[in-house]
Amino acid sequence: MRRVFGVKKNNDPPPSLEDANDRITKRGDTVDEKIKKLDVELNRYKEQIKKSRPGPAQEAVKARAMRVLKQKRMYEGQRDMLYNQTFNLDQVQFAAEGIKDAQQTMSALKSANKELKGMMKTVKLQDIDNLQDEMMDLMDVSNEIQETLGRSYSVPDDIDEEELMGELDALEADMENETEGVPSYLQPDKESDLDAELNLPSAPTGQTAAPHGRFNAQTEDELGLPAVPRASLRG
Repeated sequence: MRRVFGVKKNNDPPPSLEDANDRITKRGDTVDEKIKKLDVELNRYKEQIKKSRPGPAQEAVKARAMRVLKQKRMYEGQRDMLYNQTFNLDQVQFAAEGIKDAQQTMSALKSANKELKGMMKTVKLQDIDNLQDEMMDLMDVSNEIQETLGRSYSVPDDIDEEELMGELDALEADMENETEGVPSYLQPDKESDLDAELNLPSAPTGQTAAPHGRFNAQTEDELGLPAVPRASLRG
């Protein structure tokens, strides 16, 4: 029959890593639920063993507990195997996503490289140098224009500096002549007069000499006050 009709081809796409991971995770959850039920049953048997007396009844409960414990160990082994499979799938999925990210990065770099090459064709270093030179020339011309526009029209360029110095000396002489006719109290103080004013005479120290013609000058005590005559003290 296969030779006549042929074998039906399976055109379904292969499962993805995410689908396989989800399927195994669901199986693991199912196994966990079974293990929890067995734990509840095993705890019930433990309580019965504690309450029962040694004998056939207790041995029967122990046999049931042993069977439940074996099933639990089997499901725990299956759960560990499923966890290992999901871990492997996660590792493969992480590596696949890393390769996809690298491919996208390479595509973006290629596109940017192509764009930069196109931009570099329109920009030439020689054109930039020429532009800089032209800008410097324009700045020089602009400075010359500013200097020309800022030049004063009333000051001639051919003035002799010696002539200017002579006019300055004459101006100072005229100012001195004008100050001679001003009263002394309106004239500015000179340094010599200021020094003379500051060099005041020092204050007298000690006893002053009595003027001529006066023989009854009063004497002073140790505090500098006039001494009181002894006669007045006796009276």
